[in-house]
Amino acid sequence: MAGRIKDEDIALVRERARIDDVVGSYVTLKNAGGGSLKGLCPFHDEKSPSFNVTPARGFFYCFGCQEGGDVIDFIQKIDQISFSEAVETLAAKVGIQLRYEDSGAPIQRGPSNQRPRLVEAHKVAAEFYVEQLFGAADATLGRQFLDKRGFDRDAAVHFGVGFSPRGGEALTSYLRSRGFSNAELVASGLSAEGQRGLYDRFRGRLMWPIRDASSDVIGFGARRLFDDDKIEAKYLNTPETPIYKKSKVLYGVDLARREIAKGRQAVVVEGYTDVMACHLAGVQTAVATCGTSFGDDHARVLRQLLLDHDQFRGEVIFTFDGDEAGQRAALKAFAGDQAFASQTYVAVEPDGLDPCDLRLQKGDAAVRELIGRRVPLYRFVLSNVLSKYDLDRADTRIDALRDAARLVVSIRDRSKVDAFTRELAGHLGMEVDQVRTEVHRAASRPAAAPSGPAERGPVVVQTEAPAAPPKVDVPSPRDQRFVIEWDVLKVAMQHPLLVGVAFDELDDHDFTHPWLAAVRAAMAKAGGPSAAPAGEAWVVAVRDAIGNDPAAAVVSALAVDPLRLGREPDESYALALLARLQELTCARRIQDLKSKLQRTNPIDRADDYNRMFGELIALEAYRAELRKRAISGAL
Repeated sequence: MAGRIKDEDIALVRERARIDDVVGSYVTLKNAGGGSLKGLCPFHDEKSPSFNVTPARGFFYCFGCQEGGDVIDFIQKIDQISFSEAVETLAAKVGIQLRYEDSGAPIQRGPSNQRPRLVEAHKVAAEFYVEQLFGAADATLGRQFLDKRGFDRDAAVHFGVGFSPRGGEALTSYLRSRGFSNAELVASGLSAEGQRGLYDRFRGRLMWPIRDASSDVIGFGARRLFDDDKIEAKYLNTPETPIYKKSKVLYGVDLARREIAKGRQAVVVEGYTDVMACHLAGVQTAVATCGTSFGDDHARVLRQLLLDHDQFRGEVIFTFDGDEAGQRAALKAFAGDQAFASQTYVAVEPDGLDPCDLRLQKGDAAVRELIGRRVPLYRFVLSNVLSKYDLDRADTRIDALRDAARLVVSIRDRSKVDAFTRELAGHLGMEVDQVRTEVHRAASRPAAAPSGPAERGPVVVQTEAPAAPPKVDVPSPRDQRFVIEWDVLKVAMQHPLLVGVAFDELDDHDFTHPWLAAVRAAMAKAGGPSAAPAGEAWVVAVRDAIGNDPAAAVVSALAVDPLRLGREPDESYALALLARLQELTCARRIQDLKSKLQRTNPIDRADDYNRMFGELIALEAYRAELRKRAISGAL
């Protein structure tokens, strides 16, 4: 088995894999000033962005859940893989050939480094399928399928659509010839194992490559073409693998993510051809789930791309068929509506056409108009709830009011509750006060089981609050007890040459939080700010010096937290901060000395008393000098 990856190669990966590019594949980042970027944390649910990235130092940190680190740490955490796997994943993206310590030869990937190999296998498979679509005789039916739905060769190439041969072992044999092992083929989900050995999982089907946000192919969706296909399911998808989790994957996200971030809009459709139709029609924010219904993890992916929070809302538009299945999907989407700060809408074509058929029959403009005619998801769901009752009868009208009142109560934007109450009164032909009373009553009681007509009862929206991330005792830059200590270390971390040798005068007594004291000691161990290497290397050196100490959690935070300064820091600002920190230390020493003097009898212990009094006078003078230095630096 090969040894450890060479340190210089790891350093090269950190240098070439820009953290803003890597993180930006998963999270929409906005300029936060001071060279920092900010977005919604991908590691926990939050309503306001607290996830910071500082490209100049190559680090990220979330002030909500305290996750942080460099670009390698990010890939480890986001993909839940080992350090070596993360290094190799990044190396593959930036074109670095890794070496092991013991041999110096190119790295030989072992079974522990699965992800890069599985991603590579899918990339090769996708290219193979595309060649088959335009070269194999038995792919004629697949080309006809696309043509009948208005997709020409250019469209197929743009979306990477391909064809899996009917034979049963064509892809497996091809991947073996490219150096992939049987174990890798099975782990990837591209091949399955039978009594006679491995065979292609997908056979005689039209193939859509499913890519993650960074454009890596991680799976496939396969559409049935032939009547004699032994598998009757119209669509098959890659099974769960180390790189493919269907609950977290959205088809088309690689093409749509930049437009979603730019336009503050995401359109959720139901199938692969619907995504193609929307994009070709000019709705380039369209995505779709892959063989599963839209769930919480999908919502989390969209929120990160939308930078979805209370002060910066976008819109999420669901398209559903107008049939009963579409109505059920709308109700389920509304049940998860609480996940979004953005406004949710639904777009339904009156003729019941999905975007693909709509484009085919009525043209690109009709698809754009469908999205333009969106209505609030709440109104669509309300209409469905009321449609289950005979509103001409007084008794069922009361039943409808009770169920609809629970719907009104569940609306996220409390400022709209009264407006929707009036709207409901209009639908039911009731007095507003009567409806308002029922809404208040619904708000004061827990959600009950549906009481409406059998089998098609009203929806009861219940959402479970996400578990709060565990809190760690990490000093906060907003905590007044530690703010000067925090700011000093931020300057020393982000602009080490500004504090220079003056930082060496500090010791652990200047830091009242043990983690901050540990960071100062780690900086000293790493050679001190005056000898700090440039950029990310200094942060890495401090983190390495601190080792496995819990204080390592704050190193990333110090590297990314913007300075509380409306300009670029200079040496006078840095030295003033140091003086202010030393002034606080001096103040604590003065307080301790005054306490001792109060407890010392000036007659019985005259020498001790006079010595301490003299020391107090000197400390007061020193404190005044430090204060003058701090003020001169505009603190």
